[in-house]
Amino acid sequence: MLDPVLARIDADLPQALDRLKDFLRIQSISTDPAYKNEVGRAADWLVADLASIGFTAEKHDTPGHPMVVAHGQAPKGAGGPHLLFYGHYDVQPVDPLELWDHDPFDPRIEDRDGKRIIRGRGASDDKGQLMTFVEACRAWKAVHGSLPLQLSFLFEGEEESGSPSLVPYMEENANALRAELALICDTAMVAPGVPSIASQLRGMLKDEFTLKGPAMDLHSGHYGGPAINPLREISRIISSFHDVTGRVAVEGFYDDVEEVPAEILRQWEASGFDEADYLANAGLTRAHGEEGYSALVQQWARPTLEINGLWGGYQGAGTKTVIPAEAHCKLTCRLVGGMDPADIRAKLRAHVEAQLKPDLEIEWDMDLDGSAASVMNTDRPEFEKARQALGDEWDREAVFSGMGGSIPIAGHFKTVLDMDAMLIGFANEDDRIHSPNEKYDLDSFHKGIRSWARVLAALAG
Repeated sequence: MLDPVLARIDADLPQALDRLKDFLRIQSISTDPAYKNEVGRAADWLVADLASIGFTAEKHDTPGHPMVVAHGQAPKGAGGPHLLFYGHYDVQPVDPLELWDHDPFDPRIEDRDGKRIIRGRGASDDKGQLMTFVEACRAWKAVHGSLPLQLSFLFEGEEESGSPSLVPYMEENANALRAELALICDTAMVAPGVPSIASQLRGMLKDEFTLKGPAMDLHSGHYGGPAINPLREISRIISSFHDVTGRVAVEGFYDDVEEVPAEILRQWEASGFDEADYLANAGLTRAHGEEGYSALVQQWARPTLEINGLWGGYQGAGTKTVIPAEAHCKLTCRLVGGMDPADIRAKLRAHVEAQLKPDLEIEWDMDLDGSAASVMNTDRPEFEKARQALGDEWDREAVFSGMGGSIPIAGHFKTVLDMDAMLIGFANEDDRIHSPNEKYDLDSFHKGIRSWARVLAALAG
């Protein structure tokens, strides 16, 4: 059943690229109200395209931008799980426009360093990725008249603007959306040509505090010495967050952190990830995290505590001899495994407050949130079937990878719909997502379509 589908994908590639170009021409910038109609037009485009290949597709209004939901039935007796595929059709703003080589909404095929690419806003994030799955379904329907298993779609129009409508919509429509397994395409390969299934994503904890000392800014000649200086004190406190090996020194911080399993670590080490190149891209010569862990493990599987902002006192030109009344710190923690954001917040705040001296007061921001890490159940047989299918297409072992950041939808599928999610994408780190001159490799698009066709066949059994 699979071979004629792959042949159809190869033959239909020019038409698939034309469809992608049409989609990319729609200026679906979700964060700018001036483009509201364009976002709606992108949703309409998806509804029409999915309907043209036999899906029951609808645009659902929300307080923000629309959701697109579609369903397709498999033939009676077909095996495999019911799948829900997620992608987003909105894109980032294009500023600064002068740094683009051409109009960001005039997509073009180009040759770049010996590779064929399609360049335009949304080519990689996420329209090109989204369409790899749609095109795989189109080929299955064209060849066999039906899908190999039951399939639903959820396409969002607010991902690039914080997804304010997503969770309420999922909660209100849980019965219509719930399936046995979610698929997410908004990810990258661990290295060029290395197919990957993201199996763990770090969570996030945000916090901010202000240290208050004197009743007002003080003259450093009159009070320098006797007065407590909040800037000096905040520097002392934040320097206590880490030991000399780069390990977080907050008591209990690592209580729920586990080491990477040996088999996963083997896959990572064989993935082709180039640590030196990764560091050089940021102007670095070595990794500066916890000693004893590679840059890849530090990025994917170890928690962090980072200072994101530190300020206080006089900020203008020249000097002003003051002892500031206040000092401020913004920080975030990346979380892994079973780390509970509320538990880590309590431990972090206790660490800070235990070091306060007399005449210092602390004020915490009470409106900041946190989210736990997402750890996928790779013991489910679907994960290994998909990994084998990806390896067959790319002619090399696929890996269960990690992600240093977070994709909130993966957690929402678990908490709202009680569904595991499988994250498979074909982007590359040099795709310039969110930046001028965004691109998507044609190999990623073509082999991405073929990969999804193989995954559907494998999951259908």
